[in-house]
Amino acid sequence: MTRSWRGGIVAGLALTLVAACGGGGGGGSSPPATFTGLADINLLFMGNSHTLNNDVPAMVGEMVRAARPGRTVANVTAPGSLFLGERATDQPTLQLMRSRQWDFIVLQAQEYSTSGQFTYPTDGAETLVRMTNDLHAVPILFPEWPRFGIDESQRIYALHFSIAQKQPACVAPIPQAFDLAKVRTPDIGLHSPDGNHSSPAGAFLASLVIANTITLLPPDRLPYLPSIPVNAATQERLRTVAAESLGANASRLTCPAAPLLPA
Repeated sequence: MTRSWRGGIVAGLALTLVAACGGGGGGGSSPPATFTGLADINLLFMGNSHTLNNDVPAMVGEMVRAARPGRTVANVTAPGSLFLGERATDQPTLQLMRSRQWDFIVLQAQEYSTSGQFTYPTDGAETLVRMTNDLHAVPILFPEWPRFGIDESQRIYALHFSIAQKQPACVAPIPQAFDLAKVRTPDIGLHSPDGNHSSPAGAFLASLVIANTITLLPPDRLPYLPSIPVNAATQERLRTVAAESLGANASRLTCPAAPLLPA
């Protein structure tokens, strides 16, 4: 079996400067997003329901805005809900990649075996990372969090790390943050009832790790973000967990000369 899970598409993404819509489920793709102008910081996300459920791109965008006040931030989501192997040949995705100068491109949905008994190719992910580097943007690989009650964090992270060893990319240590949260904050539910997708709190934690990979601002220095559907106390506790986890698992360990964004 592979971890695909392509449901739960977000109807719309609220952006500071632009508007973009994710495509439908089932692996199809929708027309490319349309927008005008450039922000100071331009973020492109591509993935499946793990990115789209609870709107991880919007959460990350809010965190980057908070980390870089006074800077405009555009967070755009590629159309459709696809594996990275499919993205690598998806024309709407490729057109969007080439449509503007991105600063960071976040890549989620590398296919892998949930049983650990099979191996799936990573050539599509490697192609997208190489294209991102060629476009002078910084690629960030987004390893999915472990499923509820399943010890698979190291396997998931190692798979993405192996891609970065072939094509330079940042690897956001999201599985490690989930593992630490399970110990530090066991009362906070990070998963949806299916045990696979995130809850809003889980998406918030993953977004903290991605935002740190972009800005290097420690998560515990971010303010409360009222636009995110996670209460203030939970946000504070998860910011503390994320900061501790990132202290032990550097977010830019394999980054290809990722820039320091201006304050």
